[in-house]
Amino acid sequence: MTPFLKEVAQDLVTKFGDDLQHCAIVFNNNRPATYLRKYLSEIIKKPFFSPSIFTIQQFFAGSVKEKSADFYLQFFTLLKVYNELLTEEGMPMLKSSQFFPLAKIMLSDFAQIDNDLVDADILYRELEDVAKINLEFDYLSKEQYEFLAQFWQSYSEGKHKKQQELFIKMWRRMPKLYNRFHEELKAQNYITNGKVYRQLAQSDLSELVFFKNFEEGKIIFVGFNALSRAEAKVFTKLQEANKALFYFDVDTYYFDDELQEAGLFLRKNINQLGLKNVFETPSTSFSSEEHHVNVYKVQGHSAQAKILNTILKGDEAKPQEIGNTAIILADESLLIPALQTIEDGVDLNVTMGFALAGSTVFGLADLWLNSQLELRAKNFITYQTLEAFVTHPLTGLSAKLKANIQTALLKDKVVNIELDRLQKQGGIFLEFYKKVEEPEMLVSELLRIMKYLLSRLSAQQMLKKVDADLFVKTIEELNRLNDTLKNFVKDEEFHFVVQLIQKSLKGVSVPLSGDPLKGIQLMGLLESRNLNFDHVIFLGFNEGIIPKTNIGNSFIPDNIRRAYGLPVLENLDAISSYMVYRLLQRAKNISLVYNGLTDESNSGEVSRILKQLEYESSFSFCNNSLQLSVTTERREEVIIDKKNPVIQQALNRYLKGEKHLSPSALTLYISNPIDFFFRYIAEIKEPEEVTAVIEANQIGSILHKVMEYFYRDEIRKEVTAEFIKQKRKQVKAMVERAFNFVITNKEESVLEYSGMQKVILSIVEAYVKIILDRDIEDAPFTILSLEEKISAKLDFSLNDKIEEVSLFGYIDRIDVRNGVTRIIDYKTGSDKLTFSDIEKLFKTDGKQINKALIQTLIYTYAYEKQSGKKEVEPNLFVVKTMADGNVYFRSRKSKLSDAYLEEVKPLFLSQLKEKLAEIFNLEVPFRASLEPDNYKYSIYRTLFDR
Repeated sequence: MTPFLKEVAQDLVTKFGDDLQHCAIVFNNNRPATYLRKYLSEIIKKPFFSPSIFTIQQFFAGSVKEKSADFYLQFFTLLKVYNELLTEEGMPMLKSSQFFPLAKIMLSDFAQIDNDLVDADILYRELEDVAKINLEFDYLSKEQYEFLAQFWQSYSEGKHKKQQELFIKMWRRMPKLYNRFHEELKAQNYITNGKVYRQLAQSDLSELVFFKNFEEGKIIFVGFNALSRAEAKVFTKLQEANKALFYFDVDTYYFDDELQEAGLFLRKNINQLGLKNVFETPSTSFSSEEHHVNVYKVQGHSAQAKILNTILKGDEAKPQEIGNTAIILADESLLIPALQTIEDGVDLNVTMGFALAGSTVFGLADLWLNSQLELRAKNFITYQTLEAFVTHPLTGLSAKLKANIQTALLKDKVVNIELDRLQKQGGIFLEFYKKVEEPEMLVSELLRIMKYLLSRLSAQQMLKKVDADLFVKTIEELNRLNDTLKNFVKDEEFHFVVQLIQKSLKGVSVPLSGDPLKGIQLMGLLESRNLNFDHVIFLGFNEGIIPKTNIGNSFIPDNIRRAYGLPVLENLDAISSYMVYRLLQRAKNISLVYNGLTDESNSGEVSRILKQLEYESSFSFCNNSLQLSVTTERREEVIIDKKNPVIQQALNRYLKGEKHLSPSALTLYISNPIDFFFRYIAEIKEPEEVTAVIEANQIGSILHKVMEYFYRDEIRKEVTAEFIKQKRKQVKAMVERAFNFVITNKEESVLEYSGMQKVILSIVEAYVKIILDRDIEDAPFTILSLEEKISAKLDFSLNDKIEEVSLFGYIDRIDVRNGVTRIIDYKTGSDKLTFSDIEKLFKTDGKQINKALIQTLIYTYAYEKQSGKKEVEPNLFVVKTMADGNVYFRSRKSKLSDAYLEEVKPLFLSQLKEKLAEIFNLEVPFRASLEPDNYKYSIYRTLFDR
């Protein structure tokens, strides 16, 4: 296979020899220049002066004196002109953020109008003319007319007319906007790329100094396909003046057949425009040479990349010289999966570039911008934002410093960190958290911090090459952005300027290292123009991806686009087909991979281009459907052997009294023993975090704190109904104090409550009301203690030996009513008061475990033993259900009080001792309950439930 560019190089050397240096060679993109220079050096085999090589954009831009206007200069200029027109019409001006999405569409339309030499005044007058707009719907069926009517009827009558009027007014101002926009840019010595094309097409090319530079040679256009009207006019003028040569990559297969969309634009260029192809005899390799095609249908987006190593196996043994193997990403989102898949040691060159948006460098810049938004709003940043900064890999903070900061914040439960506190830390905190007051300073300040971080990381020798490249590229983009934005954003919305910076940085990419002339080439479809390879591998060969199914947003309707020759959807089909066909025509081995999985973003259908090839071409096809095998592993029960010396040592600490057993620890063991192991033996805990969002258990903590506030001055005093009625007026303030304490560890904290936090405050207030209503009914009573710490020993028999553990906990409230001492436990969850019998409470694999009853009975036992009192009664205040008056545990036999309670207590104690013996019995391993409901909400579930 002789590559197209090599054929071009051979012909150029033959035609021009040493005079080639006087020529200009123009490509669609930069990539082919490297290959052409390589072929020229191989053919000439001696030092020579290279011809000038341009992309078409560079070549056309060189012909005008004005500077090219970037997007942001165009946007702010367009905004200025648009608001001037609105003011002239007596309408309110638009903010930048409102106009931005409109501007992107308008600028795209303007570029297409200029590229295709359309008269903007006439086009927009047609859009303004309502009668002609109605004519555009002549072809609609009755049903389509009805649908159109429904669209307008979705507005109210007044709004219907208002929307039509707004459309008409916008179209009416568009010609003025278009002309004034270009005049405003020209006054600043700037020009758009589209206007360059129009200006060049309408100029006398022989008078332009830039073109005179190549009078001794020729201007050579290589590998062009779809031409805009402006390009076609320039090309025609140059050919008529005998100044240009054209090398079109053509194959008779799709050129001679009028039905082949791949040849649509080449037929137009050669047959209609009369542009002469230097290669007068088109290639016939598409049909005359053998082409082996392997089609791979895989299940899943990333799965397309996962078979690359299998496809590439045959190529690894061959020297990867120029023109051998290329991986073409029709879907460019497959870049990272492809890079992760290709094995180390494969000589790979990636030309697409690594997107800054997916890097840690962008993450740091984005974090700084979001911090500025937080500081501007309330002069503090949230804990989550600071944690993201502290744990970011590019801050260069030591592990010890990170741990110290996180520990301090967790200890103080600081939800929001004031700017002063941040800056007192000095160093990187002082640099990173300088508050920007004015929007025009955002880019320069971000530029400063990125330079500071780059210097800091370089000094610490902690910077990877790819991160260093991304830093440099980011700094370059910020410098360019600063030059553009500094004159426009002074009075802009702060938030909008942040968004502009974020959008700009997301568009940055850094080329990855590699030799463009050796190894396996990884590139996008557009980058493959003019290049040829023996083995071509397409990833993402799906319908909807190649060809694409939309041409982008536009204010110009489809039928108007067709009437004026502007790009339409069929153009994309023809362009995509040509790019694929010209790659295939010289390839011997072709691998097409597509995602056969149907989901919301993928049809699961292979591209129509493959269907056409299968039906029409002489290629040989081998279809492979790769199904990922899905097997279910046999679930192996996770069993923890207590005979392990480390586990034995941990258990012995309880028996020696070095550690206490809480009622919650015992109920955790009863419901799911393996949870007890992870929590109390292995001591694996959930990582702590500070959050302004209230968890369910924190609602309980707030409630407990409020009830402590309410009664803490009444210890050993008789509480009457009248007292409760009077003091409950203070409940709202108590709830807020308790909320502040639970969230920040400080009662006096001043918090601005969010909507959800206000809901939580109301819920707790309602819960307190329910408890106080019950207390009013029970009054009078005497509070003995609140949140009392209890500790008691409990012996049990283990292997014919008496062992002892220490029970420890806090009782919410202990009071005396009618001579009966009551243990009262507050619950905000869904705890139940009913139970069947005591034995079933302790059955790990059963469904009758009642944690609340077990805990309160343990409290009762411990308090009786600690205080020496008898007939102490357990009560459970379940606020969600206690409105009906029930606070006593009950079985089918009776309410758990008086004689029945005293009957139950020894039975309970006996079962508890048996369960304790089980905990410390080395022959009984830690395992999961056989009843999944017993560990439904376990945080350790992924460790044992397979």
